[in-house]
Amino acid sequence: MKILIVIGTRPEAIKMAPVVMELRRRGADVTVCSTGQHAEMMEPIFAFFGIAVDVRLEAMAHAGSLSQLFAYVVGALDKHLEASRPDIALVHGDTSSAAAAAVACFHRMVPVGHVEAGLRTYDFAAPFPEEFNRRLVDISASVLFAPTEGAAANLRQEGPSDKRIVVTGNTVIDALLKACAIIDADAALNRNLAARFSFLRPGVRTILVTAHRRESFGEGFRQICAALAELAGRSDVQIVYPVHLNPNVKGPVHELLGKRENVHLIEPLDYPEFIYAMRRADLILTDSGGVQEEAPSLGKPVFVMRDKTERPEGVAAGCITMVGNRAGRIVEVLSNYLDGKDGGAPVTANPYGDGRAAARIADAVLKSG
Repeated sequence: MKILIVIGTRPEAIKMAPVVMELRRRGADVTVCSTGQHAEMMEPIFAFFGIAVDVRLEAMAHAGSLSQLFAYVVGALDKHLEASRPDIALVHGDTSSAAAAAVACFHRMVPVGHVEAGLRTYDFAAPFPEEFNRRLVDISASVLFAPTEGAAANLRQEGPSDKRIVVTGNTVIDALLKACAIIDADAALNRNLAARFSFLRPGVRTILVTAHRRESFGEGFRQICAALAELAGRSDVQIVYPVHLNPNVKGPVHELLGKRENVHLIEPLDYPEFIYAMRRADLILTDSGGVQEEAPSLGKPVFVMRDKTERPEGVAAGCITMVGNRAGRIVEVLSNYLDGKDGGAPVTANPYGDGRAAARIADAVLKSG
């Protein structure tokens, strides 16, 4: 059985690493294809988990827009599919690479397994273009690996039969637990990580910030920065913000926050560094989907700078609080939490998985023949 795994972005690399490792551990014939959507950002992830990449495309060298990126991946992957004829292709989530790969496979009649299927906001503008991408992949997929029962319920109400749906948990939890074990076993790595964050003051609460969503470009990011500037006026907090390299993010962030004493604007972190930062943080302010899933396993409360989330399980469990991207709302909610006015229920469990998602996916793929 020939299995093609297509990976386009850094989050995909993290979330698909456990699947690649599990299938290869079982002796499966696995080809890993990197589309190059996040080419340089993915290489450290592959190296950290010891994953060999077999096929490298060059998406970013041919992409000036989302449509150009999509068209390139479809065309380049089509040539590979014609030559290799895999029995199944696995794609992850909601990226342009995943959606384009699903279309290319559909045209070649190659079955697709969609890891992290069934997430929904039912609003194509939020998140954009991810909501459209994940719907497109789910329509074309032969097997749907839903991370939660809620995601599976979304799929069922849209028509797929139960035979196509497998509830697995989210592979990001598998990746996080594996990464924590690797870090904890490496004394030199721990020393290096502590030195990397030596600028943090002990005894001062740390807010970790990540933000990159397209729907916040422009006024949304100015509002986020205004909120961070006001929060930075508190003497009892310090803010760590690894700034995304996109000019629509980097420009306003450095313009509005570059001189704030309690705000540490740093370069994007590699995966072990980001795990260290999450562990070190007292709370996390983000617009990332993956962080919403990871943080509960580390016992960290998450405040999400979006109006809608396709991961409602965390909200229901009390792990996640939605704050949007308006300055007043962000400041009000975080200030109340920091001042102990909202109670802040402790995070005791993760609704997104138990660390065995990759094994369940491998079981389903290999048993399917």
